[in-house]
Amino acid sequence: MSKEQNKALFYTQGEEEVLKNLDTSVDGLSTAQAKERLDAYGYNELDEGEKRSLLSKFIYQFKDLMIIILLVAAALSVITEGMHGLTDACIILAVVVLNAAFGVYQEGQAEAAIEALKNMSSPMARVRRDGHVIEIDSRELVPGDIVLLEAGDVVPADMRLLEAASLKIEEAALTGESVPVEKDVTETVDAEAGIGDRVNMGYQNSNVTYGRGTGVVTNTGMYTEVGKIADMLANADESQTPLKQSLEQLSKTLTYLIVAIALVTFLVSVFIRGEQPLEGLMVAVALAVAAIPEGLPAIVTILLSLGTTTLAKRNSIVRKLPAVETLGSTEIIASDKTGTLTMNQMTVEKVYTNGQLQNASTELGADNTTLRIMNFANDTKVAPDGKLIGDPTETALVQFGLDHNFDVRDVLKSEPRVAELPFDSDRKLMSTIHKEADGTYFVAVKGAPDQLLKRVTRIEINGEVRPITDEDKQAILATNKDLAKQALRVLMMAYKTTNDIPTLESAVVESDLIFSGLVGMIDPERPEAAEAVRVAKEAGIRPIMITGDHQDTAEAIAKRLGIIDPNDTEDHVFTGAELNELSDEEFQKVFKQYSVYARVSPEHKVRIVKAWQNDGKVVAMTGDGVNDAPSLKTADIGIGMGITGTEVSKGASDMVLADDNFATIIVAVEEGRKVFSNIQKSIQYLLSANMAEVFIIFFATLFGWDVLQPVHLLWINLVTDTLPAIALGVEPAEPGIMTHKPRGRQSNFFDGGVFGAIMYQGVFQTILVLAVYGWGLAFPEHHTQAEIHADALTMAFATLGLIQLLHAFNVKSVYQSVFKVGLFRNKTFNWAIPVAFVLLMATIVVPGFNSLFHVSHLSLTQWLAVIVGSFLIVVLVELVKAIQRALGKDKDAI
Repeated sequence: MSKEQNKALFYTQGEEEVLKNLDTSVDGLSTAQAKERLDAYGYNELDEGEKRSLLSKFIYQFKDLMIIILLVAAALSVITEGMHGLTDACIILAVVVLNAAFGVYQEGQAEAAIEALKNMSSPMARVRRDGHVIEIDSRELVPGDIVLLEAGDVVPADMRLLEAASLKIEEAALTGESVPVEKDVTETVDAEAGIGDRVNMGYQNSNVTYGRGTGVVTNTGMYTEVGKIADMLANADESQTPLKQSLEQLSKTLTYLIVAIALVTFLVSVFIRGEQPLEGLMVAVALAVAAIPEGLPAIVTILLSLGTTTLAKRNSIVRKLPAVETLGSTEIIASDKTGTLTMNQMTVEKVYTNGQLQNASTELGADNTTLRIMNFANDTKVAPDGKLIGDPTETALVQFGLDHNFDVRDVLKSEPRVAELPFDSDRKLMSTIHKEADGTYFVAVKGAPDQLLKRVTRIEINGEVRPITDEDKQAILATNKDLAKQALRVLMMAYKTTNDIPTLESAVVESDLIFSGLVGMIDPERPEAAEAVRVAKEAGIRPIMITGDHQDTAEAIAKRLGIIDPNDTEDHVFTGAELNELSDEEFQKVFKQYSVYARVSPEHKVRIVKAWQNDGKVVAMTGDGVNDAPSLKTADIGIGMGITGTEVSKGASDMVLADDNFATIIVAVEEGRKVFSNIQKSIQYLLSANMAEVFIIFFATLFGWDVLQPVHLLWINLVTDTLPAIALGVEPAEPGIMTHKPRGRQSNFFDGGVFGAIMYQGVFQTILVLAVYGWGLAFPEHHTQAEIHADALTMAFATLGLIQLLHAFNVKSVYQSVFKVGLFRNKTFNWAIPVAFVLLMATIVVPGFNSLFHVSHLSLTQWLAVIVGSFLIVVLVELVKAIQRALGKDKDAI
């Protein structure tokens, strides 16, 4: 067991205090000290955690109630029916084993998230040991090590920075924000500050994008921020999907129903029919087995798989099958901002030049001074393929130039850069010096408006330069304030010309400057995101934003998208710092009023998701960074990003968006609603058929009839019924499916009038089959009792099979007429019914099948009775639907 590491808030401490607390110095540790600490604290790596064996994972899959029912049914089939039952049992076992194997596969997929997190770590680190700089395996880093960083490095452990020379670190893995953070070692930070605001820290797995620095390791392994995420991942409680809850409810209902029917049948057999208890038990068990929809788990799996195929064509890659249906239950979509709701690309939106504020689309002209400065004072590199490489803010400026026919690569050939003053966090400025064709030098300066305006003495308006006035400065400051209110990142552009290269000191280069303009940038919303938010709200889904970005930026984007009403003056933004002040109980009382959560940590995201879940809501969570993984796993459905997402976030997700687009989620929600609706139709179809079979056997037992043979039930349940049930699973969505409220967590397959439909439709089928059976006995076409019975039994079998094929049309809608819904709009259905019909008829008319299925050849009159009796199921159900619509029942259905 490794020793517990120091949990001090090092970002709140000065350099001397940090070094003292870690018992180290700027010269680093000795080899002996490092070995002693490695023995005490362990390696700088993430724990594997306990892994279950393949066998234990496989056995775990059999705890599902529906699976237990099927296993009991298989055993009882063999006990009561001998060889006939063995066939049934083998089919049931095959279905159960395949389901279990699939469950094991999915569990293995989930474990990949932590493995991916481990693989992100930097393999090597440069440290000071014994007064020398050496390179070691990053696994061997210990608290107190002094680590050297430079551009291109991956930070190998959590550290308090001691030196920072223009150091910028991109912390998207932890904050979700791709804009690098400028580091400042001179500042101490408030204890409540979020990770993105801790400017004196470097965190494991973040990337150094610019400059260089040194830091003292504060924490390693599971004590790092990434380690905390790994721990949350390992211990996250995965919520039970609505589909699983619905199937469990279905299983319980079936269990109670089957036990009740079996008990009644046993009592009737023994006390009314006078049969021996053993014979009565055999009949009761046979009836119970008939009531179980053996093919249901397989059909649900098939329908979910078909849903994944459809979603894949629409840029949604499903990793866990139940996610298909969970989408349809979603009530809250908690979305990351960057890359999902926005483009994940800083873009120039406003330019203030020549005293005018203009949109980015307004043509400036290639000779515009502001355009020149933003491209000159810029370190972006343009790759041969045209890709821009560099800081996101600077690449946005170069892209703006390219959009306005200003290619900096061509201009620099005639106006080369000859000197520069790099950006640093003290000046907050960057300057470059360019030699002009006439031998003079052009000094381009870019930086923070509050710093740069102090150094400006003149202003350029439409090519003319004059002294800057107080009115000019007030106009500039007012414009800057207005742009900042819109959450734009504002940079000022200034310049001057000199006859000689000035001394490379800020006081010389960056003084007596000419104001040229302001540039406002933002990571803009995706063009289709606002419409997707509107559709989500119309569908009864509440979109909320959870981001590591600043409050003002988050609020501005949320208003532009419609997540927050732009005209609503109430505060709808809640910050991570505010969340830290509340207990879970206190937060549970206020969380509903907020639609935007800004500057939040991984722990905050989990708390937000759980708060909505505790309120009974089904939550979908999107994310692309390591910081999102715990909340992705906690949510009812975690949605990862295919383009920008880390392998960690994808591994923790149930579904991955191939295009990183919020609008794709709404498309997937619609597909999820359709999948649930179609599974519901398949269940209604199968259970109404099973109810009919149970009632038929029950009344046959009561009156001493021999209506159906076990082989008939087996053939209908596993062959004739299966094709229509699958075909119903690919029915097109019913009109208005995205205008209903979500079903929610408490819904089940019997909601929306389905339970009543199963019962009355099962009764109708029973009456029609028994009526045709009775007709066969009442109007015989043979003389011997054996032949008469064989004809009646065949008519009952044919009627039941044909009724169930025709009944599939009824199930296309619970309340709407099949003639309104459309008889032939489903291509799969159009071939499934004829194929199932051929298979049914083959058992009756193909020579050789007669003896196997105990059936006889029917006369034309008998076939006419079968056909009339079968088609009456459509007439009767249509009549009931018409009455229900007249009573307004269809308005109550979801």
